[in-house]
Amino acid sequence: MEPYKITFKKSVSKDLKNVSKKDVLRILEAIKALSDNPRPPQSKKLSGQEKYRLRQGNFRILYSIEDDKLIIQVVKIGHRRDVYQ
Repeated sequence: MEPYKITFKKSVSKDLKNVSKKDVLRILEAIKALSDNPRPPQSKKLSGQEKYRLRQGNFRILYSIEDDKLIIQVVKIGHRRDVYQ
C-alpha cells in the first residue's frame, strides 16, 4: 500500500509554539507513523465528525483522512484539556 501524504493546517505551527522540544519530537513521530497506518488501534474516530484523535502523552492530535487522495491533514495539536475548545 502506498503511504499517505501528511499535510498540516497553518494553525498547527502555532499549536506547537509553547510545547517542549522533546514533546514536539514525540508528536511528530506519531504523526509520521500515520502515513503507513492512518487508523492505528489507539486512534479514535470523533463522533459526529470526519476527524480522528490520536493521543501522544498529554497531547492530542486531531486529523482528517482523505482515502481517495491518500492525504492526512493534521488539523490541531493541543494539550488534552485544550484540544476540543
